[in-house]
Amino acid sequence: MSSFEANTEINMKLIIIGLLVFFGMVFFVDLQPGKPEVTYTAAIAVLMAFWWVTEALPIGITSLLPIILFPMLGVLDGKAISNAYINYVIFLFIGGFIMALAMEKWELHKRIALKILSIVGGSPFRIMLGFMLASAFLSMWMSNTATAMMMLPIAFSVTAALEEVYGEGKISSFAAGLLLSIAHACSIGGIATLVGTPPNLSFLRIFQIIYPGAPEISFGQWITFAFPITVMIFVFSLFLLYYTYRPKGKIEKLDASFFTDKYKALGKVSAEQKRVFVLFVSLALLWVFRSNLNLGFTIIPGWSSLFENPKYLNDGTVAIFIAMLLFIVPSTKKKQALVGWKIMIKLPWHIVFLFGGGFALAKGFIDSGLSNYVGGLLSGTKDMSPVALVATLTTMMSTLTEFTSNTATTEMMLPIISGLATEIKVNPLLIMIPVTLAASMAFMLPIATPPNAIVFGTGKLKISQMIKTGIIIDIFATIIIVIMTIVWGTIIFDIDPTVYPEWAEHAVKAIKH
Repeated sequence: MSSFEANTEINMKLIIIGLLVFFGMVFFVDLQPGKPEVTYTAAIAVLMAFWWVTEALPIGITSLLPIILFPMLGVLDGKAISNAYINYVIFLFIGGFIMALAMEKWELHKRIALKILSIVGGSPFRIMLGFMLASAFLSMWMSNTATAMMMLPIAFSVTAALEEVYGEGKISSFAAGLLLSIAHACSIGGIATLVGTPPNLSFLRIFQIIYPGAPEISFGQWITFAFPITVMIFVFSLFLLYYTYRPKGKIEKLDASFFTDKYKALGKVSAEQKRVFVLFVSLALLWVFRSNLNLGFTIIPGWSSLFENPKYLNDGTVAIFIAMLLFIVPSTKKKQALVGWKIMIKLPWHIVFLFGGGFALAKGFIDSGLSNYVGGLLSGTKDMSPVALVATLTTMMSTLTEFTSNTATTEMMLPIISGLATEIKVNPLLIMIPVTLAASMAFMLPIATPPNAIVFGTGKLKISQMIKTGIIIDIFATIIIVIMTIVWGTIIFDIDPTVYPEWAEHAVKAIKH
């Protein structure tokens, strides 16, 4: 689950520059004569994008601009835009993050990581495999940033032990590769689940806002589609990183007891860890099997069908149910549950507001007609084949997200992508899903993702090292996403690349009326 620390500083120069551009567009630009709301929405989007990317203001505060500007400029009613800030996707994120914080509080995440390493560790290759497995698995459910921060000290202790035995000269290259493997595995694991990284949740809600009549995309559907992609990119990255940064000369296996001793140092599994683990597994299973799972060759019925109105239940319902149990199930401390209200302070509220701001902006894009306007500018792509179209947009997003916040970029791009789908009459899912995945596939630069920044901040990596392997993984990931979307995604999400679905047509007609 991607996350980043909230910036608390302001930059007055950047604030003023953003406002000058905003007012310049409002007073001196007319994108579509007779429809000033198109220009106003574009001006709001440019201002938000500029302040988001530069962090002139804290990200969460910038995200509140739609509540002020859309009503003032007459684009949307204040009540309507405020509703975008609270929905089931927000509660899905909050519930998932409470679980992650509960695991962190009782050090269950550390126990899981060390257990994986104690099973697979030993040779340098197996050590890298262990670190990547632990990082990718944890990142499927909790913050990428927290996962990377937790894995770093373990990585340092491993490299220190290797340096002590074999000398720094033989290990320096492998140590760099190990740090990169942690950062990359966090990003790769995050795309496997809907809660694994914010762009996935942004897509889920924006898709629902634009196409309210579309079939629901469930947690189970997503993991069925995205997990094979995660596995393929994971395996490729593992071998690439190992053979690029393997130790110089022959290295014997690290003593098998190294990770086992560290695991034993955690002491016995506590009652709280057992209870949190049971709830964690329950959450994962309830998410995966809530609605029917179409595997292509068979359909597994979901448990929600046991209820009278299964459509009333969603993944946010499940997340809050398990989160509430964390506040109810007792710990061994008298009159205390597994988590208390104080844990809510640790929730990244700036990300919650960022989601809301993105959803509000998406609503403005659609209702004002801006997404169709921009889509019309891109209508030249209508002559492309489905594969070429998906490849072009996925590559564009993968490149863009190297330099900008993946969540903010996703929330800016998806309404435009939906407008393009309307213009060229292609199933919106065919291009929105791969673009969403590409937003998390940024491996080249320190600024691209929080895990990249964290491992670069250790001072043990050069940007040239990150680019050397990062660009290859970027290219491979883009190819895999494109192929899997066309081959596997069309089955899982029932997409016919040659047909513009009825639910999309209805959404377009509803906007026009």
